[in-house]
Amino acid sequence: MPTPSAQIIQVLAVFATAFTAPTFTNALVLLYGTILAPGRRTVAAALRMMGLGPSKHFSNYHRVLNRARWSPWVLSQLLLALLIRLFLPADAPLLLVVDETLERRRGPQIKYKGWFRDPIRSTLTDVSKSLGIRWICLALLVPVPWSQRLWALRFMTIAALGPQTSAKLRKRHRTIVEWAMIMVDKVRVWQPEREIVLVGDGSYAAVALGHHCRRHNRPVQLISRLRLEARLYDFPAPRPKGKRGPQPKKGARQPNPAQRLADPATGW
Repeated sequence: MPTPSAQIIQVLAVFATAFTAPTFTNALVLLYGTILAPGRRTVAAALRMMGLGPSKHFSNYHRVLNRARWSPWVLSQLLLALLIRLFLPADAPLLLVVDETLERRRGPQIKYKGWFRDPIRSTLTDVSKSLGIRWICLALLVPVPWSQRLWALRFMTIAALGPQTSAKLRKRHRTIVEWAMIMVDKVRVWQPEREIVLVGDGSYAAVALGHHCRRHNRPVQLISRLRLEARLYDFPAPRPKGKRGPQPKKGARQPNPAQRLADPATGW
């Protein structure tokens, strides 16, 4: 069986608290075999690379991914802390990127699969859907010495089920915006003193997500895309004393993004 270096063992030992002792031992075997395996990185391929292909207890390694006891939340917390310690200075803000990706999967044993929009096969006029699992990924942007651009290192992944799949599995259905709120809450609890900036595409340009980011004791900054014809308003002015009637929900109308782009006096 191949033996990893002492440096790799030292790094991976940080994640031992997220697993039980037997599960962590089996997970390390799968991790080493997955790194070494060429082609498809399956459990069987990982075991063959580790010299455990003819093992009679191969089912123990399959259980790591379907029924063994380990905590993905603790694993994400440990991974985020390790990335921050290795790549970022003490006063640097956390630049987080949230996005979803579609893993095309078929088969009767895959319970989380559903029909989702395929961004690779779809165009502006033709929407294509594929069967698979939609993953919401949260990554940390960090500088690396060999690149002039920031690298996105993923530390948290959640399967976002479709409405029909949630009903079939009797699970509470959550949208991708609601899952983004949960992910941001986790990071804020894990890193209460750090400045956090969340970046997402137009799917996360939601008022509910923006208000949710502002509710924390230390607000999270949200950067997303807006439609050029988006209707923007000032906050409502204080109600004059003695005036009756409902409290206004919005103030004066602001220029929309298209007007701001055309105005040379706009400050960016």
